[in-house]
Amino acid sequence: MGIIRPLDEHLANQIAAGEVVERPASVLKELIENAVDAGASRIDVSAEEGGLQLLRVADNGGGIQPDDMLIAFQRHATSKISTDKDLFQIATLGFRGEALPSIAAVAKVKCVSATDDSGLGSLLEIEGGAIVANRETNAPKGTEMIVKEIFYNTPARLKYMKTIQTELSHLSDIVYRQALARPDIAFTFSHNGSMLLRTPGTGDLRQVVAAIYGTASAKAMIELQEENPDYAVSGLVAMPSETRANRNALTSLVNGRYVRSQAIMQPLLQAYHTLLPLHRYPLAVLNLRMHPTLVDVNVHPAKLEVRFSKEAELRAFVESSVKKALSARSYIPSGTAVRTPKTSSWVQEQIRFQLPPAREEADREQAPLPEPPAAPDEAAREPADRVRTEAVKETAAAYDWRTSRTAATGSGRSEPNAPARTSAQPQFRSASLPADAIPSEVWKSAFAAPSVPAGVPEFPELVWIGQLHGTYIVAQNENGLYLIDQHAAHERVHYEYYYEKFGRPEEASQELLLPMTLEFAPDECAVLRGRLAAFESAGVYMEDFGGNTFIIRAVPHWFPSGDEAAIVREMAEWIIREKNVDLRVLREQASIMCSCKASIKANQALTRESGEKLLERLAACKQPYTCPHGRPIVVSFSTYELEKMFKRVTS
Repeated sequence: MGIIRPLDEHLANQIAAGEVVERPASVLKELIENAVDAGASRIDVSAEEGGLQLLRVADNGGGIQPDDMLIAFQRHATSKISTDKDLFQIATLGFRGEALPSIAAVAKVKCVSATDDSGLGSLLEIEGGAIVANRETNAPKGTEMIVKEIFYNTPARLKYMKTIQTELSHLSDIVYRQALARPDIAFTFSHNGSMLLRTPGTGDLRQVVAAIYGTASAKAMIELQEENPDYAVSGLVAMPSETRANRNALTSLVNGRYVRSQAIMQPLLQAYHTLLPLHRYPLAVLNLRMHPTLVDVNVHPAKLEVRFSKEAELRAFVESSVKKALSARSYIPSGTAVRTPKTSSWVQEQIRFQLPPAREEADREQAPLPEPPAAPDEAAREPADRVRTEAVKETAAAYDWRTSRTAATGSGRSEPNAPARTSAQPQFRSASLPADAIPSEVWKSAFAAPSVPAGVPEFPELVWIGQLHGTYIVAQNENGLYLIDQHAAHERVHYEYYYEKFGRPEEASQELLLPMTLEFAPDECAVLRGRLAAFESAGVYMEDFGGNTFIIRAVPHWFPSGDEAAIVREMAEWIIREKNVDLRVLREQASIMCSCKASIKANQALTRESGEKLLERLAACKQPYTCPHGRPIVVSFSTYELEKMFKRVTS
């Protein structure tokens, strides 16, 4: 007797489910795609416990004929294709006929469907591949799919599921992508009874972006519409000022299908080349239309990847289209005052290194340097045609530096026209958190001052020579020549200052006269609502304002002025990404964010006085040799190396 035999149908379906059904989000994707293919104008999605307990997708599409109900749950049964030619010009989202039998093999499935408005429809229930019920029932036109207890009969797969929050994040991502792909369909999405998304279905993509990413983000996007003989692209791309910390806000669609394609994403990002900060990404929705013969969608089990027959031409088209859209708009954010043109690219308008007015005793440990001879208000009232070099001298005189090597201090900026804050400490807390939510001993442990790294050599005494390319300070001593990266140096100074400040969150906050608001995607909001205590640990008081909006009522008084909202958003993005928020790591990340925002940048001229003060403050740091990101701050050339380069010595 031979040893090769056909697999049992039930076992074959379970194996196939391993390719199609990776997690609840995989099920949701297939069910939504079926609803779209059925011509639905409304799709309602609800989930419980991250989809592991229940997924429900209801639509008002064409429905399933009673005679087709059982056939729809058989392997490779489909109405989408019938010949091999159809396989090379796919115009629907689903076509293989694998989804429903694969889902039914590993879950409890109930399908109710009707093809008209008569009120009569069909009901089919399947559990683990076995038919439980098959009868007529009352039903509105359309289809309702209910999937319960995914992987209940395959515990080996169930144990690999992540937390409910992680699974919800994957579910949300599927709904968002489908809503962006079809703005003409009204989507709703709820989890455990809470509404996370509602789109109007008017066909306006900007309204869908507003529902997902917030109104402010939607307003900051540019409409894109280009075509050539092979391709057409439409969608929205963000201004360079609207960025994210990751690629999650990038959506690429091909003929209405969401795909992960480097052939689209790489030229999109290349179009933003030099326009975005390092490690920041734009928000974009690109929908490419092309003849079905130019794209093969049958190369991935979940149909998330595609293959293009003219990829080089497509890449060039995408990049040029996005560049054209970006070039048509000014990069100056709305509301930004027009700056007076500089007489020279090397003139420094104003750089302030002084600490903000201190209220804590620790800030008065060292006597401040003498007050500047001229008050800033007097300088501000001088005529507009004041010689620019005089302004530079006054700015240099206004620096207030402290020279203690033991105190980890730094600088905070205070713009002359920045909105004022009240001096009173905030008397509010998040309504969901008791006053003793985190014991005081935890704060002391998490925010203890960092120990001085063992073996850190003393920073050399340096004499200022000048500045190279507005980026590097050139200095010397008896041992040789030194180049100091001014941005990295200032970051280190600020980092140690902010790290020390974040160690006393209970003393940090000042209530804002004008609270700020931030908008996040619905799934991000769900995470943030449960982690508001993490913000309070850094002196940031943020509340749920309803919908996708959070309101910031207080921030540390030493936050870089004008960058408060940007810093809180970056903190929020980090808190959302982390599975478990460690207060020590949060302190580290928040300090780095503040230090980067507050520091002088490359191509920014320094006066001799300000450069010498920066070297002085760098020397006072506990670890003055690398920036918070790990880049070197200073490089040196010994006198011997210089003499050898000039052949003054031969060995």
